[in-house]
Amino acid sequence: MTAGLLTLTALSGTAFAQSVNLTFLTTTGADDLAIAEELVSRFEAANPDINIDIETRPGGSEGDNLVKTRLATQTMADVFLYNSGSLFQAINPAQFLVDLTNEPWQANVQNSFKQVVTAPDGTVRGAPIGAAMGGGIYYNKPIYEELGLSVPKTWDEFMANNEKIKAAGKVAVAQTYGDTWTSQLFVLADYYNVSAKDPSFASRYTANEAKFATEPAALRGFEKLQAVYEAGYLNEDFGAAKYEDGARMVASGEAAHYPMLTFATTAIATNYPDLIDNVGFFAQPGDDAALNGLTVWMPAGLYIPQTSPNVEAAKKFVAFVASIEGCDAQTAAVGASGPYLVNGCTLPDDVPPAVSDLLPYFGEGGQNGPALEFLSPVKGPALEQITVEVGSGIRSAADGAALYDEDVRKQAQQLGLPGW
Repeated sequence: MTAGLLTLTALSGTAFAQSVNLTFLTTTGADDLAIAEELVSRFEAANPDINIDIETRPGGSEGDNLVKTRLATQTMADVFLYNSGSLFQAINPAQFLVDLTNEPWQANVQNSFKQVVTAPDGTVRGAPIGAAMGGGIYYNKPIYEELGLSVPKTWDEFMANNEKIKAAGKVAVAQTYGDTWTSQLFVLADYYNVSAKDPSFASRYTANEAKFATEPAALRGFEKLQAVYEAGYLNEDFGAAKYEDGARMVASGEAAHYPMLTFATTAIATNYPDLIDNVGFFAQPGDDAALNGLTVWMPAGLYIPQTSPNVEAAKKFVAFVASIEGCDAQTAAVGASGPYLVNGCTLPDDVPPAVSDLLPYFGEGGQNGPALEFLSPVKGPALEQITVEVGSGIRSAADGAALYDEDVRKQAQQLGLPGW
């Protein structure tokens, strides 16, 4: 009889262990879904007592509204993927999300990511999922080799390289204002240089205490746009060329440089596989080589709602995602597009040079920091039109920065931010 009871108890324990079911909400994007499926497959294999069902949501504003509604109505999945940075702040993380500050795996998450999933009360509420993107400048390696150029760490060095490239009869900098969003890079990718000189800029900017037009470090991005135009370094069709043209030009050697986010590496590898090894990448140079670093567009975060009935199991899954094994699963799912923000995670040896060029900025002693849009909710909608004007010689850097400050004021008032 005793043996029978023990057997029944053991079977009941097994049945109970098998009964933990989690839901994981991700987006309908092909990469996000592929990553979710690979992570769940590997996690379930290592944790047979936990089953995970994947749910999907749309992206954009429709997805934002759905996330906010499900949090407010206490119907959110046990684990969900959502933006980091200012959109993360907009979902009231201290009210709705589980505090993950003291989880052991946080010791391996890079601080640059932690700051974009930190609630107003100072607690860390998320884990990274996906790879980081850099904002900076692609360059054509054969042109650099032909002309004996070195990767610049200051703006003066970059402009000296451009002058040598122009003297050799080549296009120094491709710009693609036919897609107006691409005109913003020299301003947005310069933010690491701003924060290196003024770590308080983001908070003062959000509080209406700092302006692009009146802060010399912030004005520099607009000045850089003006400088490359006035020096005659651009392709003749810069006003009509589009993003795809810029990617082609830097890959083929039609241009030596193209300022862009590193997601373009995937497009170059897909469209010009024979040329991908010709393309390198470096952070947008500032004015001090000792402060050289990379402006980073942070990956999304993984979060647990406080309403989850399975918080401990959900924490176990999040810990897996924020581990070396989790990084490897993501690489297996979609390939290597950039560095992970988890210490110890590595990429395959055969990644494109533009990806491997990113890694030193994230390694031991590397310098990286979030783009301003991850630290402040204030980003005026007219920036891309203003940067086209400055980058085309229509408006001066100073006038462009002042106009953008006015654009920002309207947006901040719409958001109801204090001090505006």
